[in-house]
Amino acid sequence: MDRRGFNRRVLLGGAAAATSLSLGPRAVSADGPAKTAPAGGAVRHLKLYAEKLADGQLGYGFEKGKATIPGPLIEVNEGDTVHIEVENTLDVTASLHVHGLDYEISSDGTKLNRSDIEPGGTRTYTWRTHAPGRRADGTWRAGSAGYWHYHDHVVGTEHGTGGIRKGLYGPVIVRRKGDILPDATHTIVFNDMTINNRPAHSGPDFEATVGDRVEFVMITHGEYYHTFHMHGHRWADNRTGLLTGPDDPSQVVDNKIVGPADSFGFQVIAGEGVGAGAWMYHCHVQSHSDMGMVGLFLVKKPDGTIPGYEPHEPHESHESLEPDETGDAHEH
Repeated sequence: MDRRGFNRRVLLGGAAAATSLSLGPRAVSADGPAKTAPAGGAVRHLKLYAEKLADGQLGYGFEKGKATIPGPLIEVNEGDTVHIEVENTLDVTASLHVHGLDYEISSDGTKLNRSDIEPGGTRTYTWRTHAPGRRADGTWRAGSAGYWHYHDHVVGTEHGTGGIRKGLYGPVIVRRKGDILPDATHTIVFNDMTINNRPAHSGPDFEATVGDRVEFVMITHGEYYHTFHMHGHRWADNRTGLLTGPDDPSQVVDNKIVGPADSFGFQVIAGEGVGAGAWMYHCHVQSHSDMGMVGLFLVKKPDGTIPGYEPHEPHESHESLEPDETGDAHEH
């Protein structure tokens, strides 16, 4: 990998934060007691805009003129209901479709059932969540908790291929009562051969300080299968990415195969057992990482330094491809 190809503006200027919705209390770092998600049951109302960005890509945002790629994190607790009024500012029909949550057909977000939005129009989509429980027939119904995502389903084709390709997607987290809350959440989307629709070898990079509890939401879109790998950090391959105790049978991994529309998430303690450093994350399909599907998890010492790391300006061949949107991070 040519490390000159990374975009170092994150380290030099600080990580840009994407707008997000958090319905939970602020967490504390790993050196204190972790806070946990409360019970759900709230009813929330949001406004979301589908917009064209300055570079011709598309994005969602909570404020007009501030759309990002990925779109803003929507975070709720099991039992919550969310009414999302979407305003389509595009010159083409758009929509909002969610994975993993409950919704009626009128909130599906497709042309096939007329739940899309004409140019200049608005539509309210209602998402509901539920806790796990037993059905009347005695079988078990899983809850809504998990790492999910939303995206357009109509731009370009009736399957939303053009909308997803251009950036109309974002993360959803549904917390279960008692779930551990992180200090910060970052979203990584492998979309075809890009990360967060950015040019090759331009990250994004994410910052933390040793000891921070950091959460990553990983989503895949497009035509390809990938493997997500993070250096120096591991997680449990289960709903939360955390082990519940010494007898938890979940496999601990640092690499996971992902395909189109997959999503998962996990939490790590930054630098735990390995210390500060510029820790790479990337697609481990070798040709994909060679072509630029790589970024850095920049874990700093308390004094702000990163051992053995020297920021580099982007490689000459990428200087004209600086992205306008980072779609980066959310702090709790």
